[in-house]
Amino acid sequence: MTVFFTADTHFGDPRALRFDHRPFPDLDAHDEGLIAAWNAAVGPGDTVWHLGDFALGPPPERIAAILARLAGVKHLIVGNNDGPATLAVPGWASVAAYAEIVVEERPLVLCHYAFRTWNGIGRGALNLHGHSHGKLGPMPKQYDVGVDPMGFAPVDLPTILASRRRRAPRG
Repeated sequence: MTVFFTADTHFGDPRALRFDHRPFPDLDAHDEGLIAAWNAAVGPGDTVWHLGDFALGPPPERIAAILARLAGVKHLIVGNNDGPATLAVPGWASVAAYAEIVVEERPLVLCHYAFRTWNGIGRGALNLHGHSHGKLGPMPKQYDVGVDPMGFAPVDLPTILASRRRRAPRG
C-alpha cells in the first residue's frame, strides 16, 4: 500500500483551464484526463490524501460519480472551493480541515493552505498543501502537492521530496 497526495483537481471547474493553463481542450477532457492519470498511479489498496479543491460546479451526482471512479481510499482535506456537495458525497474515508499523519516515519502536516510555521517543524515535520497552484516560492520543509506543480496524478512522498532536486513537469 502506498500513500499518495494531490490537490487542486478542480473537477468540473472551467476556471482551471483558463487560470492554470491546463493542456486540455475542454472541461470534459480535463476531468477525464485527471481521472485517467489518477487511476494510472493509484491502486485499489492505496491511500490518497486530496488536499482541497476537489470539485467546483458539477451537481452532487456528478461529483459522486467522479469520486467513485477514482482508485484508492480517499481522504479530503477541505479547500476553499469545496462546497457542501463535495463534502457530503459518499466515498470519502474522512473529511477534515487539517490532519497530522506519519508516512515512511516522516511526520506530515496536511492542510489546503501553506503555513509559515507548523507543528513539528523543528523535528522534521513537512507541510504538504495545495491552494497556490505552484505559484508560491519554495520554503524549506514545505511542498505544494497540487496537480499544477506535481503533474496531473497523485504523488507519493519520495516523488514529493525529489521534486526539489528537479522541477516536475507541469503537464
